[in-house]
Amino acid sequence: MPASENIPVIAQAYVSDRAKKTLDLVEEFVEKECIPADTLFEKQLGTGEARWTAHPPILEELKAKARKLGLWNLFLPRNHYREGAGFTNLEYGLMAEYLGKSRVAPEATNCAAPDTGNMEVLARYGNEAQKRQWLTPLLEGTIRSAFLMTEPNVGSSDATNIQLSIKREGNQYVLNGQKWWSSGAGDPRCKLYLVMGKTDPTNPDPYRQQSVILVPSDTPGITVHRMLSVYGYDDAPHGHGHISFHNVRVPVENLVLGEGRGFEIIQGRLGPGRIHHAMRTIGAAERAIEWLIARINDDRKRTFGQPLSAHGVILEWLARSRMEIDAARLVVLNAAIKIDQGDARAALKEIAEAKVLVPQTALTVIDRAIQAYGAAGVCQDTPLANLWAQIRTLRIADGPDEVHLQQLAKRENRARRAEVIAKLEAQRKKAESLLVANGFSVPKSHL
Repeated sequence: MPASENIPVIAQAYVSDRAKKTLDLVEEFVEKECIPADTLFEKQLGTGEARWTAHPPILEELKAKARKLGLWNLFLPRNHYREGAGFTNLEYGLMAEYLGKSRVAPEATNCAAPDTGNMEVLARYGNEAQKRQWLTPLLEGTIRSAFLMTEPNVGSSDATNIQLSIKREGNQYVLNGQKWWSSGAGDPRCKLYLVMGKTDPTNPDPYRQQSVILVPSDTPGITVHRMLSVYGYDDAPHGHGHISFHNVRVPVENLVLGEGRGFEIIQGRLGPGRIHHAMRTIGAAERAIEWLIARINDDRKRTFGQPLSAHGVILEWLARSRMEIDAARLVVLNAAIKIDQGDARAALKEIAEAKVLVPQTALTVIDRAIQAYGAAGVCQDTPLANLWAQIRTLRIADGPDEVHLQQLAKRENRARRAEVIAKLEAQRKKAESLLVANGFSVPKSHL
């Protein structure tokens, strides 16, 4: 069945005919070109240190095919940016689900993190010179980039803790400090770091101390110490770098938007970034359910004289997985619609819901598939172990679950407490008056 015929009914009215046609192209491109190429991509990377310098030819072949099909820069929403392919967040969300089923598909369509978020920063906040120098080659897919925010020596889930120093000296800024989990920094094509640090550490407003600055990756004083693994996976050539800055000097014109605007920028960046991760994660969960179905229908894998599909517990896993993915998808699409109707700030609640719920759902589904495969599920013979490792990081990346849950609860309580208390009190008084009017006594309550 074409992808366009699987769009949830609730979203149908928001999807253009052009987007539906593109969605079908994305599905076909991912299923027939990208997923089969994932294995070749890994082989072309090679082994050892060579994995950090290799650029698999299959990727450029796929990029050429994607551009020919018009599947390029799909992520920049039309109501916020002029540089993209002209789709809404909702329409891209449906497409990103398919991109999330393949390792190479996001980059093949120039829709891979962290470049997507970095391009959004440059498109939204960058000046014309910054756009010419950095946004144009990123949109063309000729370079890659990294976003440097998290630090090793502080609790980075609270971004006010960030310590990297950005001091102005004449017509330059001087950077000193460390960053890690700098995703994308391992790629030899990574030419740009978007770095968050403090330009005004004594500002009484802790949210006006930070700024974002553009740093070419070959600037003197930068040391890339190592690439961090994700549950043992090196994520080459993308990588997650541990990087230090020692008297790194960049021109003052490399500052984005202005001093003290860092929080404003990262909120504008991380909102769409979180929803993009959630969109792709739905695709990863769908990939897992496909592997689950294949396993339980493999007649060679009988247990206790029956195929796995005859066991009630396995069928329950499949049923629950189907319901949970479908419910999570609706949460993601609801957030995308809310962003389209306003912006990421107007959809903070919906984004937080998707950011927390979707990775947890996907991990549950992937884990069931792993369990169905037994020992095979935890090795390289299926994509399931790698999928689990990648999705598990999303419960930490872009803010841990606990931070989003706390903010979501505070926002919900603040918005509704007065209304709810007043409503319940009015209902109580009405109930008591009805009892008295009809000859009943008012019962005592412990509340």
